[in-house]
Amino acid sequence: MFFDKLSDIKKIAQNVGTSIFVVPDGEEVELKNSLLLRPEGKNVITIEQVREVISRISTRQIDDIFVVIRPAEQLGEEAANALLKHLEEPGDRAHFVLVTDKVSQILPTILSRAVIYFLRTEWRVDGAIMASDKDKALAKRLMAAKASELVDVAEEITKKKDGVRAYAMSILGIAIEMAYKTYLMTGKDAFLIKIPKLLQAYDGISKNGNVKLQIVSNLC
Repeated sequence: MFFDKLSDIKKIAQNVGTSIFVVPDGEEVELKNSLLLRPEGKNVITIEQVREVISRISTRQIDDIFVVIRPAEQLGEEAANALLKHLEEPGDRAHFVLVTDKVSQILPTILSRAVIYFLRTEWRVDGAIMASDKDKALAKRLMAAKASELVDVAEEITKKKDGVRAYAMSILGIAIEMAYKTYLMTGKDAFLIKIPKLLQAYDGISKNGNVKLQIVSNLC
């Protein structure tokens, strides 16, 4: 999904329990009545920080409260695990707002519990996608694959013996970022059209759908 202005974030977040906003690094995201989770010292958001925030929002809230996590890709695995239940059921007034410019680096367990929004304008398209050359090549194949080629690409993705679902979600995340940046650089609608399909495949896999089937059925 897309949004047009940073000022839209509050309104969008109010209607969603957990959301990820993909915006360029350095852009200010200001929300009133918010708690900010950001790395301290070791470039990672720790479980201690998460526990402190959880304790602060666990009391009954009269007004909407926003937990802003930025950069979201620096949420450590232990801290993320402590957050999962709250991301799924944040409560009536609590909203988790994850901000990043590296959506492909966010843990799959987090991605599967959030709605992802891309800033339509002012995107820094020259930023490198943080992934191995092998994974970027596979994501590029997935993004550009014709219907007749999808089965082969899906087979390649599912060759991994362990963690197939998480790996597939990671490749889809890279492909989404790649498609969006390519669209903004070229203006070609073909890349824009791909993004909702990639997101549908990602969502289906995150909900325990068959990996190959979700890739082929959503992207053909």
